[in-house]
Amino acid sequence: MSTDTPGIDPLQALRAPRDPACDVFLTGPVFLDIIFTGLDSAPVRGTESWARGMGSSPGGVANMATALARLGLRTSLAAAFGDDHYGEYCWDALEQGEGIDLSMSHTVPGWHSPVTVSMAYEGERTMVSHGHDAPAPTAAPAPTGAGALTGAPAPTGAAAPAPAFPRCPPRARAAIASLAPGRSEPWVATAARNGAMVFADVGWDETGRWDLDALPDLAHCEAFLPNAEEAMRYTRTDCPRAAAHALAERVPLAVVTLGAEGAYAVDGRTGVAAAVPAIEVEALDPTGAGDVFVAGFVTGTLADWPLADRLAFAGLTAALSVQEFGGSLSAPGWAEIAAWWQLIRTCASQAPAALERYAFLDDLLPTTARAWPLRRAVPTIGFRQ
Repeated sequence: MSTDTPGIDPLQALRAPRDPACDVFLTGPVFLDIIFTGLDSAPVRGTESWARGMGSSPGGVANMATALARLGLRTSLAAAFGDDHYGEYCWDALEQGEGIDLSMSHTVPGWHSPVTVSMAYEGERTMVSHGHDAPAPTAAPAPTGAGALTGAPAPTGAAAPAPAFPRCPPRARAAIASLAPGRSEPWVATAARNGAMVFADVGWDETGRWDLDALPDLAHCEAFLPNAEEAMRYTRTDCPRAAAHALAERVPLAVVTLGAEGAYAVDGRTGVAAAVPAIEVEALDPTGAGDVFVAGFVTGTLADWPLADRLAFAGLTAALSVQEFGGSLSAPGWAEIAAWWQLIRTCASQAPAALERYAFLDDLLPTTARAWPLRRAVPTIGFRQ
């Protein structure tokens, strides 16, 4: 993360004495991500491939948590961490490096951190992961060391290492959930009852049923953010925009991401719709871009921006992220956003209408910014700063 990122608080004008101390709560598995970039093609069986770039960073739910924190939101994460060097690195990178509250996270003795190796090539990525479910704590341990070690029994399952799901999440403005068919997480309903706006994404439905009624926690959501393929399958439509309108009958805000075509959103309460094209960039590594998009949209929603501005900001943060290594390391802060805005306005080829789309940034960003490009965190384990 840039050490001189402007201290912008996007919610400063809205904060009041009795507001929650936490802006966004989320939970999930934290991976150590090892990313190889600069591959000319996919690895070929029986051969050795050399990558021109490599990075390491906290991954999994850490991608989203880091993206939120770098945008100035007070972020609380509940997760299990291994007591190996990988777990220590991820904990320190998130708590000390990003200022993320880990008081609801815990370290699991004798459990090794899950790991993902990601290979980026031709604008796509291939991943290999390894990990085991974190054993459920027998009791909530007392705070020690780097943070308060608390947690509740984690769900079992073979799909991915289980996070530390709190019995009672902290009071927050927003919470972010990942929905899965046939699964309900009690903390989601609790967070919603306590006043949090719940934002949710969803993964591929391995059952093939694509049934919205199989996502029980959708009923507690303020916003649902699937990609175009997921949205069309869930709504039985053949057009992403039609899918968004159909989803808006089930949730107050339906946002469908369209990849290189941008995003489309519908406000189910007002009927207002917005479409924003994607920003064309040369992608180094797409890891975590979807998480960064969600973080940008959550930021704009909590700040009460117009729907089109939220989409534009989310798309911008995602576009900036794919130009750097890794999911969490690549998440842009306000320094990167300010530098991009300063640069883009000096490009003679930019259409005035396109620049007008991002004019709302003028009210958020400092009048001066460091030159583009910027250097971010060292993308590996072992260097001391």
